[in-house]
Amino acid sequence: MMKTSMSKVDPRDAKLVMAHFYVAFIALFIGGFAGLLQVLVRTGKVELPFGIDYYQVLTVHGVLLGLILTTFFIIGFQFAAVSKTAGTLSDKLRVTGWVGFILMTIGTAMAAAMVLLKEASVLFTFYAPLQAHPIFYIGLTLVVVGSWCASGSMLTHYVKWRKANPGKNSPLLTYMVVINTLLWVIASLGVAATVLGQLLPWSLGLVDTVDVLISRTLFWYFGHPLVYFWLLPAYMCWYVVIPKVLNTPVFSDSLARMSFILFLIFSVPVGFHHQLLEPGIDPAWKFLQVILTFLVVVPSLMTAFSLFGTFETYGRSKGATGLFGWFKKLPWGDARFLVPFIGMVAFIPAGASGMVNASNQLNQVVHNSIWVTGHFHLTLATSVVLTYFGISYWLVPHLTGRVLTKKMNNLAIIQAGLWAIGMAFMSGAMHAAGLLGAPRRSSFSTYGNSEQALEWIPYQYAQAIGGSILFIGIILVVYIFINLAFFAPKGDQEFPVGETSEHAEKTPAVFENWKLWLGVMVVLILFAYTIPFVDMIQNAPPGSPGYKLW
Repeated sequence: MMKTSMSKVDPRDAKLVMAHFYVAFIALFIGGFAGLLQVLVRTGKVELPFGIDYYQVLTVHGVLLGLILTTFFIIGFQFAAVSKTAGTLSDKLRVTGWVGFILMTIGTAMAAAMVLLKEASVLFTFYAPLQAHPIFYIGLTLVVVGSWCASGSMLTHYVKWRKANPGKNSPLLTYMVVINTLLWVIASLGVAATVLGQLLPWSLGLVDTVDVLISRTLFWYFGHPLVYFWLLPAYMCWYVVIPKVLNTPVFSDSLARMSFILFLIFSVPVGFHHQLLEPGIDPAWKFLQVILTFLVVVPSLMTAFSLFGTFETYGRSKGATGLFGWFKKLPWGDARFLVPFIGMVAFIPAGASGMVNASNQLNQVVHNSIWVTGHFHLTLATSVVLTYFGISYWLVPHLTGRVLTKKMNNLAIIQAGLWAIGMAFMSGAMHAAGLLGAPRRSSFSTYGNSEQALEWIPYQYAQAIGGSILFIGIILVVYIFINLAFFAPKGDQEFPVGETSEHAEKTPAVFENWKLWLGVMVVLILFAYTIPFVDMIQNAPPGSPGYKLW
């Protein structure tokens, strides 16, 4: 049986984790407020005050929630996970983590300042030919470099654990952190390349042009694995934390590791499915990456199988009978379970709409429509973010030496219910409006009273209703966070880490053969991108290095 240390996270490591969480929840509140303004403006009944621009608000919402909230929360959670399961960080590695945090925070402040000054209304994807102030790009670079410092600290801690425990499998939670960290480092090389090699020199006036197709391709080399970087911490909770909350064994250590390996291998060489309607990329290579995209469905189905196995094991242990008798036995009154469970359920329609997006044919119906935004809000803003909330409800008091009280537990359940209702309104309306052709990144004001725009009006109001409910949910979760961090009663809150059954088969050592798995990943990336990149460079328009931007 895999034994997991039951000690608390070291207070020195806890301070590092909480520092990341403070930034993450500040980003949640500001970015959420910007999202509320967006859906209100879309109704045509609200105008932004003080000369604030719609696309300025859209950029604040996308960057703070899509990049800052997620990156800070994930790195904080992963530091807590490795400290808990692989032992306290060394002083040197903890200092490296703090250096990473400081760089990320400075970078966030620089990028945010440029957005607020209307010098960087370039949206979450910051596509050329939209151009931002150089300080915006430098800020994003510091966020990435800071994340690499944190990643180096966690990976080095894992290597030290392996050297101290030869022949042993690493703790499952630490192993999952390593996979997600490797995924982030490899994927973020793409965005670093386009920012440092193209957008920053262009913004500084050092070059007159950039190759738009290459910049977009490098972004989506990063952009789709970014989705799995967000998702895998939620999977860590589902695979390892939820079984402990249910007081039942991890369904299968080997299956969990295999699913994470598959995500690592298949998540990067799939970016072309975001570029299916773009010229300049051979359709054969687009089709190849569509196939690779659908292979990612396999580890998701493995996860669903594991989760249902865990739920049924728990239910049977409580005396459940019949095909679905276990469902009634689940601890519906425990926010540590219920909040992530709602996220799991949301992942079913989220995955379905994602398969539409990835399809070579169906994508042409919804491409660049608000359907895509609806999908995004089911995956990141529901499945992922609700699970993050569920994690914070026990992790924050664990780190601060407090407890999750019954009052906060009940308030967390109310918050999750509001989130589910609000997202049903907003994401559902986005999907429906997208099928009617409503554009993705528009306030709709440019469409006036055209017949087509009039069809979208009911869905715009539904989005506004949903967004308002969601912002109430954000206020609640921020209130709960502040309570658990500073005001909840002192005590010991469990960091739930599941264990495998003592009767489980030994996990094969091949899962930690990094030369094999990283080698397979590199081969797939080179196969999927080398020839298309050569084509893009050889067939670039006159005036290389790229397209004229005017």
